[in-house]
Amino acid sequence: MAGLNKNSPTPQALTVHAQSRVLEVSFSDGASFRIPFELMRVYSPSAEVQGHGEGQEVLQTGKRMVTLQSLEPVGNYAVQPVFSDGHDTGIFSWDYLYHLGAQEATLWAQYEARLQAAGRERDGPMPAAPVSGCASH
Repeated sequence: MAGLNKNSPTPQALTVHAQSRVLEVSFSDGASFRIPFELMRVYSPSAEVQGHGEGQEVLQTGKRMVTLQSLEPVGNYAVQPVFSDGHDTGIFSWDYLYHLGAQEATLWAQYEARLQAAGRERDGPMPAAPVSGCASH
């Protein structure tokens, strides 16, 4: 299985741990990560979460208890999870999963800082989506 970057480590095993809500990924370089579903969900690479450009990110809240309904392969380079809250548009490349695992502590700190700056709580509900003139994304 190749990643997006041919020199990147590739997964040797992926295990969904439903009860503890983590995705365990072992890579070809010997690294192994237990990535919380919540981290995957709040940092989903989808346009719905990341926006279409710098500064368009949508702060995710209320995702602590999210689970994986399914995890489908995408070619030989990624997986596409379906989360229990209905989110299913993020494609997680091997490189991105490695990034989430390797940078977990930093990503959590950034998330907490974004929550605080927005005056939001991790377990608070997602606000209603604003109505825009855009017909589709």
